[in-house]
Parts: sequence; structure tokens; C-alpha cells
Amino acid sequence: MIARSLLIAAALFTATSASAQTRDDILATPVLRANVTVASDLVRIGDVIDNAGAAGQIAIYRAPDLGTTGTLPVAQVLTALSAHQVIGVNTKGLREISVTRLARTLDGNEIQTAVARALERKNGLGEAANLSLTFDRDPGEIRLDAAHSGDLRPLAVRYDPRNNRFDVTLEIANEAGLAPAKFRFSGTAIETVEAAVLTRGIERNDIIKASDIVIERRPKAEVGHDAISRDSALGMQARRVLRAGQAIKSADLAKPDLVQREQAVTLIYETANIYLTIRGKALESGAEGDVVSVMNLQSKRTVTGVVIGRGQVAISVTPQRQTETSSLNAAPAAPVSVANAASQGAAKTE
Repeated sequence: MIARSLLIAAALFTATSASAQTRDDILATPVLRANVTVASDLVRIGDVIDNAGAAGQIAIYRAPDLGTTGTLPVAQVLTALSAHQVIGVNTKGLREISVTRLARTLDGNEIQTAVARALERKNGLGEAANLSLTFDRDPGEIRLDAAHSGDLRPLAVRYDPRNNRFDVTLEIANEAGLAPAKFRFSGTAIETVEAAVLTRGIERNDIIKASDIVIERRPKAEVGHDAISRDSALGMQARRVLRAGQAIKSADLAKPDLVQREQAVTLIYETANIYLTIRGKALESGAEGDVVSVMNLQSKRTVTGVVIGRGQVAISVTPQRQTETSSLNAAPAAPVSVANAASQGAAKTE
């Protein structure tokens, strides 16, 4: 009776073990992956199938180039797997699989920004954003192993202001503990500034209009510290002939003449209680605030005044010129308008 019980127990244990093994075998069936992504230069069994087990770390192919994707026929993959005793793979009806190699890509803009930052304020250069770089060789696009995840950092920086030459070495750390990737770039660096540039030729005394100017970046050495903004240039008058494409400097412009030589002007005398006007002729040109000589057309005498508007000159009155002031004649006791002054003959001046 005891022996029979032991036989039954042994039979039940065997059946249970076999059932568990069967379930494990079913769960552990290798399954092919349609899309494979790898970070290294080798493709391993564990990359192409699920449930690779102990064979997962065995390399079977060389990976595609950095940042590229290649394809493998499934029949070829199965042959490579069977060579390492990996059989019974569930292919899910696939005919080929794709393999993509991860990479870190540095584009030209990223490289240029990193070099400019390395050169910032070196040997007289200004801010990185104002530097115009020309590389001896176009850096193009650089692809690195995905493990190089650090920032582009300057390792060695040289700049010669005599010829604007730079030589910069950058490096990127490797998170896998390997040696950093290093890159060396050379070329020229020129500091630039925003400048108001003429769209057409300008004659002397021409007034600058909005359509005459565009904003461009020009070498700082060309413009110097005398660059003028667009807003500051508008409405100003050219001191000399200026050519199209020329970057305007402050010295090229002046306030516009509100009074031209030989121009008919209005002479104005104003105090707290008196406002008198009379016709005159400018003997010289002047901008707002300039002191100019003007002939009083009534008295034919020359007086000086300050240009206060287009065709308007305010008579300067000082204690030393009381005689000339009094010649602006019998000022009324109360304020008089221009019209009233003319009708009353109050505008008898020099």
C-alpha cells in the first residue's frame, strides 16, 4: 500500500515537472524582432530576438554606419542563429529585418556656435553672437557614437588678431568612460556689428528716407565705433556724397538744414509780452539750433538768430545788443499776434 502511494506521488511529480517544463519552453521561444536598434558597432543575438537567453551577448553581425539603417534577410539571420544553437525561432512571417545604429549628430550650426563661444572675448573679440566664422574646411555634419552625450567643450583655443586666424580644439565626454572625442577646427573670425547700409547713392545735402536704408551685419573694423542705427539715420542730411552699399557712419550725416542760404525766412522776436515777426533773407544755411546771419529785408541790416524751425529764425537778444533790440520798435504793452502786429505796424524792426 505504501509502495503504491509512492508510485502515484512520483507519477504526479513527473507529470507536473513535464507540464512546467513545457510551459517554460513555450514562454522561452525565441521571437524575431522586425526593427532592431543598436548603440555599438556590433549586432548581437540578443538584439535581433527576444528570449535569447545565454546566447544574447554573442555578436553575429557588424552594425551599419553611425546614424544609418540596413536590412537583413530573415533566412540569413536564421542561419547565423543556428550556428550558435539558437533554433525554433518564431519569425512572425517576416522576410527581412531592419537594423539601425544610433548616433549623435553634430550639425554645422552647432559646431559654429561652439567655436564662437570658445572664441568669445579672446584677444579683443566681442560676444559670440557677433562673430562671423569662416572655416578652412566645412565642418559639415559629424556623427558620433551615441555614448558621446556630453557638451562640446573647448580644450584648446588660439586666436591671432593680426590676421583674424583661429585654431580651436573641442571635445565631448563619453558616458561609457572611454576617451573623449576630440575635434580641431581652424579658420578666420571677424567681429561684426549691425550697420545701416544705403540702398542707393546719396548726394550731398540729401535727406535720408526709410527706403534708402537696410540693416546688415558688417565687419566692425569697417564701421568702427561710429556706426549709426537706422532710426538715428532717418531724416538726417548727408554731409557728402555717399555710395550705394556703403555703411553709414555718424560722421557722414548731420541735422538737416532748416534754413538755406539766400532763402526767405521769418524773423521772430518773442518775450513774455511781445511776439513780433518780419521777413528776412538767410545769409547762410543752418540746422535746428544753429546761429545764422539773416538780413532784415525792411531795414536792410544784418542780424543773428537761432534756427528754430523750417524757414524760421529767432532773434537773439542780449544786453550788449539793446540798440538792436530797441529797433524791433515800440513794442505794445500787451501781447500782440502776428496778424495784429502787421495791421498795427508794430513789426517795425531793424
